[in-house]
Amino acid sequence: MSRYRIDPLPDPAKPELIAALEKIETATLGHVRLTGFVDRRVQALKPAQPTRAGSAVTLALPAMCSTLMHYAVSRIRPGDFLIIDRLGDDRHACLGGAVARAARLAGAAGVVVDGPVTDAEEILGEGLAVWCHGVSSLTTRRLELGGMFNRPIACGGVPVHAGDIVVADASGVVVLPADEAAAEAQAGIAREGRVARTMDRLSKGEKLGNITGVVQRIEELTAKD
Repeated sequence: MSRYRIDPLPDPAKPELIAALEKIETATLGHVRLTGFVDRRVQALKPAQPTRAGSAVTLALPAMCSTLMHYAVSRIRPGDFLIIDRLGDDRHACLGGAVARAARLAGAAGVVVDGPVTDAEEILGEGLAVWCHGVSSLTTRRLELGGMFNRPIACGGVPVHAGDIVVADASGVVVLPADEAAAEAQAGIAREGRVARTMDRLSKGEKLGNITGVVQRIEELTAKD
């Protein structure tokens, strides 16, 4: 029996959906939904990382083995978001300069690793958007220990299926079920419009509590005491 479990690539997301999601911040999604937020220890390698979105291509990679990583970056398509379950390992870096270049040239929207990476400067130099647990000099090797590609995984405590929609920026990573992504994009864009109007009113001298109605509400409640 093969040590590898390989499923087909998912259908890619519609370009207009990805474009809509890349207009909003993950923190905006944090105001409109409660689930899908990857553990905050998985952080953007680039501090000012703008929003990227794409279709999830999933990978489960055991401990010190990178064999299936080389397979994955040879299969991904433009717009895919490679999201990697390290199966509990937080020591070995499965992504470095050469793999980052391969992923970038394949057109990856980004890579999320539930573990460390190495060659941080090279990765940043490639311009590949990466989210991870920081850096490590201890690396994986091609040991053929097996793994899974495009099977259900968990990344940062969040279940991920191939074809889910990944949205990620400097504040974190969110995984959206494909059938919920369009509604979340619409809600997120609407909220960002409201926030922009609030920021404008603050700039003109209004107080936040007056804009949100909190001041009036608290005064009403305390007047009854």
